[in-house]
Amino acid sequence: MELHLIRHPRPDVAAGVCYGQSDVGVAECVATVAARLRPLLPAAYALHASPLVRARLLAAELGTPVLDDRLREMHFGEWELRPYAEIGAAMDAWVNAPLDFSAPGGESARQMAARVHEWLGEVVGGGSAEPVVVVAHGGPLRAITGQLLGLPPERWLTLDFACGHVTRLDVEDWGVALKWFNR
Repeated sequence: MELHLIRHPRPDVAAGVCYGQSDVGVAECVATVAARLRPLLPAAYALHASPLVRARLLAAELGTPVLDDRLREMHFGEWELRPYAEIGAAMDAWVNAPLDFSAPGGESARQMAARVHEWLGEVVGGGSAEPVVVVAHGGPLRAITGQLLGLPPERWLTLDFACGHVTRLDVEDWGVALKWFNR
């Protein structure tokens, strides 16, 4: 099965602001991003997306997506829409334990990955040979790719998905091949 992972277009949020599950808009034309991506996608595919507007708008431009809350970005709780500079030293705890720390009222990277992996198990375990296109966020795309490639969770943060770009993985019975990254 071909799995195409697309990170949403550039969000309409100031640089240096923690936005996670906040439903911010996009700062670039969704139709332009979709036109750039279409030649890289298969002719027919199952389309899945996060319901957050920055992913949903692009997915709707590419087809009729199945929206799934499990594909939402990590929830940063009280840190949502706050500048990182304002969060200050509280971020040290996250830096020291990036997988297990959760901001007050938020979730950890492991918790986010667990819900994303539940979704992944259903899609990959379904046995469909039809290509799948996913429009989501950096965190979920890291969790999907890291899991499929067998990377230890500590290495998932090194997977830097660019906004408005697509990555392709081929999931076969014998394993997973990374065909291309950030096209």
